[in-house]
Amino acid sequence: MGKAIRLERLMNRHTKKTIIVPMDHGVSVGTIKGLENMPKLVNQVAEGGANAVIVHAGVALAGHRSSAGMQSTKDIGLIIHLSASTKLGPDPNRKVIVCPVEDAVRMGADGVSIHINIGADDEPEMLQEMGEISSKCRYWGMPLLAMMYPRGPKIKAEHDPEVVNIAARVGAELGADIVKTVYTGNIDSFKEIVKGTPAPIIVAGGPKMNTVRDTLTMVYESVVEAGAIGVAMGRNVWQSDDPTKMVQAIAKIIHEKYSVDEIIKEFKL
Repeated sequence: MGKAIRLERLMNRHTKKTIIVPMDHGVSVGTIKGLENMPKLVNQVAEGGANAVIVHAGVALAGHRSSAGMQSTKDIGLIIHLSASTKLGPDPNRKVIVCPVEDAVRMGADGVSIHINIGADDEPEMLQEMGEISSKCRYWGMPLLAMMYPRGPKIKAEHDPEVVNIAARVGAELGADIVKTVYTGNIDSFKEIVKGTPAPIIVAGGPKMNTVRDTLTMVYESVVEAGAIGVAMGRNVWQSDDPTKMVQAIAKIIHEKYSVDEIIKEFKL
């Protein structure tokens, strides 16, 4: 019951879909454009209609929402990210657990997330850690979002439907309540992956795209056409000119099925 209650806080109650904004990049790459003022940014995306943000425990403890200046009266879910590695490490693909589920419970989080790279040299250790985290999430009634990426020496193309399918299925098989993975770039192939994964899928935003139209097209194809329940979009939100407006535009597509052309026209993007 606890897990069901927390999952409700991460979703739109009417559409059962979600917009999640990851902000955990500071551990991997340090302070980058868009992540200079975390409390302000959280309020901006909340105002736009985001359902949850993903941050590391230290950011939440430091105060991830602003109580002064730019404020938002809208609630937003809190997902604590449990995995970490830096681009300076011996193998950035090797994610280690840096925060226990129990800490997230005590902090009042609505969910936790982990990052697993399928095909990495250390895949066995990461899968073992995921199994342990999944078990603890079941015990505490804590929703688990698994970021499942095909990355490593054996992966020739990260968006290949075959490897995306394996990554998504592994996440569901090991107990994730929501699986985050990459879009294949093809509606039909991604639709089959969504159908064959016994857990809801959300789509990763990936690197900053060339145009807003590219971003919105990916959202429309993966969610409206292929059946994902939402997106987890970082750089393409908080590195945009207006994060609040960008989230509002994405929300129109996900929750109201607006077309990309309608969004471009209405929001003057």
